[in-house]
Amino acid sequence: MDFAFDARTEELRAKLLAFMDEHVYPAEPVAEEQRAALASPWDTPAVVGELKAEARRQGLWNLFLPDPAYGAGLTNLQYAPLAEITGRSPHLAPTALNCAAPDTGNMEVLAQFGSEEQRKRWLQPLLAGEIRSAFAMTEPEVASSDATNITTLIERSPDGSEYVVTGRKWYISGAMNPDCEIFIVMGKTDPEGSDIRRQQSMVLVPRDTPGVEVRRAMRVYGYEDHSHGGHAEVVFHGARVPAANLVGEEGGGFAIAQARLGPGRIHHCMRLIGMAERAIELMCRRAVARTAFGKPLAQQGVVQEWIADARVAVEQVRLLVLKTAWLMDTVGNRGAHTEIQAIKIATPRTVVDILDRAVQLHGAGGVSQDFPLAELWAAARTLRLADGPDEVHQRSLARRELKRYL
Repeated sequence: MDFAFDARTEELRAKLLAFMDEHVYPAEPVAEEQRAALASPWDTPAVVGELKAEARRQGLWNLFLPDPAYGAGLTNLQYAPLAEITGRSPHLAPTALNCAAPDTGNMEVLAQFGSEEQRKRWLQPLLAGEIRSAFAMTEPEVASSDATNITTLIERSPDGSEYVVTGRKWYISGAMNPDCEIFIVMGKTDPEGSDIRRQQSMVLVPRDTPGVEVRRAMRVYGYEDHSHGGHAEVVFHGARVPAANLVGEEGGGFAIAQARLGPGRIHHCMRLIGMAERAIELMCRRAVARTAFGKPLAQQGVVQEWIADARVAVEQVRLLVLKTAWLMDTVGNRGAHTEIQAIKIATPRTVVDILDRAVQLHGAGGVSQDFPLAELWAAARTLRLADGPDEVHQRSLARRELKRYL
């Protein structure tokens, strides 16, 4: 593995760093001010549209998609340092570049498994940033860490022309955004099937379908996470969609979910490293600017330890993430399975710890709205659950390790 970034990556990094300095960071307080004046907290501040237009003008658009027919055609290894940069402002930068979850994963699903008509109707406007989307899998009444537990039913109508969707989902990211027009819904088409990994399917359900109820926004550590369009509880009351809205084949839902989550997991980890870098920067600025007990915090031994440990930790996880990206590019997602699980375990834990120290160093300011640390901490801590909790990945990883000795 070559640790040097190639020429294209360096060029895009330079452009993106300048874009962050000139446009994104100055837009953070503007977005907050504009949001406070909006009729609905889920409406998009005008400055976000301005950022998207500028990003597209500069060619910083759809960087996450490796297929040049749809995106920038970057490898995982090329995209990794770019996603890290956007992680420094995770509530603005990914959206500005049209690289925000859950749309990224949904676009990947449609590009890989969607029909020509599905790609034309839904993928194209998503690629253009004209609409948003949501991915509906998690349910409140079952342990959704085991996706085979889901209970939402996707039943074929007697004449075979439609699917009828009935079930309750929650923490459905993006669903509160008024621009969200399409749900990818995972449910069971064969709940009694002998193969528990072939019971599930996915269907496309337009938001305006009769029987779709976006019931409420779910908070995350008290935050409503406007940048993703909220995390909603959504109920499907026998919502009917054409049979042509099936994604892939019946029984293929579990496999599609796994294909979707692999890139999603590494994207989260890439952005998490950016969060950690911003936390370290804020720690250092705070340490040199504040005095306690007669000397700057930067001269306090415990503060120096926090900063040194944070630097060591972030360098470790960055190398692991880059190795994983390289493996995904060279041997595929299956070949990188162990490493994908490893980064999903290690990166959120590491970044939560760094953010926690940064909060501590800022005192009361660290838990306030005057610094981004509390919101970053909530986002990072949530990623120990999103795309599979730590324990699921530990279980699978341990089995893989033990298999050689059994």
